[in-house]
Amino acid sequence: MNVTRILQVGIDSEQDLVAVRQRARQIAALLNYGAQDQVRIATAVSEVARCACGRARGGRAVFTLRQEGAGHALQIDISVGEVATGEQFDAAIVTARRLMDGCAVVQREREAVVVSMDKLLPRGEQIDAARLAALGDALAVGVEQNTFHELRVQNQELAQALAELRERQDELLDLTRELEDTNRGVVALYAEIEEKAEGLRRADAMKSRFLSNTSHELRTPLSSIRALAKLLLDRMDGELTPEQERQVNFIATAATDLSALVNDLLDLAKIEAGKVDIAPTPVDVGALFSSLKGMLRPLVANPEVELVFEPPEREPGLVADEGKIAQILRNFIFNSLKFTERGQVTVSMATLDDGALAFSVTDTGIGISGENLQLIFEEFSQIEHPLQGRAKGTGLGLPLCRKLARMLGGEVEVNSTLGEGSTFSLILPLRYAGRTMAIDEGSR
Repeated sequence: MNVTRILQVGIDSEQDLVAVRQRARQIAALLNYGAQDQVRIATAVSEVARCACGRARGGRAVFTLRQEGAGHALQIDISVGEVATGEQFDAAIVTARRLMDGCAVVQREREAVVVSMDKLLPRGEQIDAARLAALGDALAVGVEQNTFHELRVQNQELAQALAELRERQDELLDLTRELEDTNRGVVALYAEIEEKAEGLRRADAMKSRFLSNTSHELRTPLSSIRALAKLLLDRMDGELTPEQERQVNFIATAATDLSALVNDLLDLAKIEAGKVDIAPTPVDVGALFSSLKGMLRPLVANPEVELVFEPPEREPGLVADEGKIAQILRNFIFNSLKFTERGQVTVSMATLDDGALAFSVTDTGIGISGENLQLIFEEFSQIEHPLQGRAKGTGLGLPLCRKLARMLGGEVEVNSTLGEGSTFSLILPLRYAGRTMAIDEGSR
């Protein structure tokens, strides 16, 4: 480390205090410190030097330039005597540490206690031989040691500091008023958002009540229509002509479709109203697959399509609501059977790396294009396809499946290639941990 001494000032009297302060300000100005840094350096030096004055003969302040990497720092070492205690000394050290970049108290062997302070030179200031020579010439001239002059300078510095403080206070007041205006705007915005949110909650509640009431009102007449159609088709009141049988079949099919729509609407209304309860129990996956196989095999009307259930290699120890899982898988399987003309529909279960379970229904059907993968989860949305005319649906099955999956703490995923087939998966945690579903309007 390269250190160059530039000045030494003795501190034996009060007049020396004036001199060391003036010298500190002069050196700071010559080294191109800003006006505020000049005041900081002069104040720190005078506060520490005051502790040396009157303690013992031989007090001094040594000004040096110390190289700090590619730059330099001004270092001031002030000898304050052998005893360095008391409130005045402690206050001076606190002040110096606030005003300077560094301040340390050093007990040097055979010497008095020394307070070492430093301040990095302004950015871009370079010290070479020519600069040191010019600095020495300027310091050789000296300064006028006039106590009244120094007092006047200090008063000027104090007035300037007060003016800057007042200016900053004015800026702070302006900023405070601006922040208050902004806060009022934010509060008003939050109030407006809350009002709109409350309106959406009321509308959602009204929609749920409407769906629930409508579904209940439609169930009774639809059940009557289906029962009467069955009586007619069973020839309870006599034979039917071929045309009459065809018309009654239309009525029965339409009533069945409407019943499915009503049931889906009622399930959605219950979910959104928070009236669907989850009953977690241990689930026997093998028995679940066997039940679904017996229930859905009669729906395979196309001899070119095979419904395959792959039994699990071992029971995973799943704890969830078996009824909800069966409802989701039935919907997946039913959709796959509707849109698969040849090949097979495969139902399987796998354990994922994170311990979750994936129930998958894979088909070799028409597939779904990438831009329609989210559309199928929107209520009442259906993809245009020639098979759609023969396999009508409500457009509520998959949205209902997603909501049920989220109630179970899981999710529904789909992977599909247009013209090759699709895989719908129900991802579930191994153990149901409580209701986690929130109605997400953005995912509909």
